[in-house]
Amino acid sequence: MEDSKNLTSAADGTPKVTGIGGIFFFSDNPKETKDWYAKNLGVEINAWGSVSFDSRNLNNPDEVETLQWSPFKKGDEYFAPSKKEFMINYRVQNLEALLEKLKENGVTILDEVATYDFGKFIHIMDAEGNKIELWEPK
Repeated sequence: MEDSKNLTSAADGTPKVTGIGGIFFFSDNPKETKDWYAKNLGVEINAWGSVSFDSRNLNNPDEVETLQWSPFKKGDEYFAPSKKEFMINYRVQNLEALLEKLKENGVTILDEVATYDFGKFIHIMDAEGNKIELWEPK
């Protein structure tokens, strides 16, 4: 049985992660990797060169949420300063308040909040040296 508290907690404005916004990883040949996934698993590459997996928000079924998937050329600086082979984008709510909490907790903040038509982004490092992208959709 589902806990109804979990279904409503995402809408309360608490600064936190609400889902996965993207999965990014290194590849020796991103084009061949994308082609393989398209040919063998039927994924469709979008205009940004990634794959969009859409789902519905449990708290607001009219809202479509998207998870981006994309291989990057091995060594791409977008993952720096992390030395890891992957980066996860977490969808968040109340990014500014979350950022204040992270600063109070001594988390390494890598850049400033960047705002685009599709939301706000910032990058942090976790305790294991993984670069994390935080995204608050519009």
